[in-house]
Amino acid sequence: MKRTNILWLSALLLALGLSGCQKNNSDSTNNQQISSPDTVNLTVWGGSEDEELLRQIIDGFEAEYQGQADFSITYEPQSESSCTDALMADLENGADVFAFADDQLNTLVAAGALEPVNDPDTVRSANLDEAVLAASVNNTLYAFPLTADNGYFLYYNKQYFSEQDIKSWDRMLDIAAQQEKKVSMDWSSGWYVYSLFGNTGLTVGLNDDGITNYCTWNSTEGAIKGTDVAQAMMDMAGHAGFLSTDDAGFLRGVRDGSIIAGISGVWNALAMEEAWGAGYGAARLPSYTCARKQVQMSSFSGYKLIGVNAYSKHREWAEKLAEWISNEKNQELRFLLRGQGPSNIRAASSEDVQNSLAIAALLEQSEFSCPQRIGGNFWDPVTDFTTEILAGNPSGESLQNLLDTMVEGIIAP
Repeated sequence: MKRTNILWLSALLLALGLSGCQKNNSDSTNNQQISSPDTVNLTVWGGSEDEELLRQIIDGFEAEYQGQADFSITYEPQSESSCTDALMADLENGADVFAFADDQLNTLVAAGALEPVNDPDTVRSANLDEAVLAASVNNTLYAFPLTADNGYFLYYNKQYFSEQDIKSWDRMLDIAAQQEKKVSMDWSSGWYVYSLFGNTGLTVGLNDDGITNYCTWNSTEGAIKGTDVAQAMMDMAGHAGFLSTDDAGFLRGVRDGSIIAGISGVWNALAMEEAWGAGYGAARLPSYTCARKQVQMSSFSGYKLIGVNAYSKHREWAEKLAEWISNEKNQELRFLLRGQGPSNIRAASSEDVQNSLAIAALLEQSEFSCPQRIGGNFWDPVTDFTTEILAGNPSGESLQNLLDTMVEGIIAP
């Protein structure tokens, strides 16, 4: 989200999707009284890592509307990635206001969990076009854009890698092995594994029914076949410089010095800068060797949104709070405290955001990213496949059979 004008901002997040976007909203609504009971009870869901930030934002909301109602606002930790599952378990008693990833929007709308935003024009004019699109179904706005940075790129320690080195995944793995260090990537999640398939001509995506997937990752035709990618992954998995680990493992490795580069997102930017200091670097993803070619790694991109439960007993106030959480001022605060890129046009054009190495890297990667639009059957088959690859294929199955099994699971009805 490095940008010098509004057109550049739109171009950035057209590809960011990052993925999968106001003047301070309170300006237009601060003076509007909402008729409500004496006590307004609201529950807010957000990521555990956002607790301090959300408590500050909630305190600001209560101060802003002091005297209009007695508020009892409770924060509860809930991952944006699994918000829909948690909400669907008991929709009528779920959170009033919740943060979620944009790929869950269609499911929430279809389930009746969200209703159209009351003042869509204000939200549209304040946020990046692609973020508004990500918060909409059939051109109807159902949620408030919150961030425009939900993608991934390369973090690296400049003490070990030159700007030329980071263009090649193979070169980085060799350097790490020579130093008895690791370069990491999370193969337990199909979100990251997509980066190895996404720029090969092999495809995956959501069918028109909005539920099932299509997938050609096991294709035996074309310049790059499914087995070519699988063999490249086998080679990576066996490399002394490679480590597959989740986000928590990545951070541990960075802090203890065992990991000197890895693929992650802007949510870890502050931790990277703190750990590596002057050595902190960020860039687009490198290329890797596949079928004797250099293939640029691709990425999924997306947005975080704020939703209002259609069953909230205080829906007017819940929408007011959602608007407050996502306004310009609080998106700026989110960037300062959490390093998350704003979807709000004015917040995203601030000097601090433009100078962010992580946001700049995400912009650089945006040319090779696409929005995540995947049905639920995608995730487990990919994890089963990568688990076998990481273990060195102990079953002895052919790579083609492993790919066929994965794809059968991905496209299952």
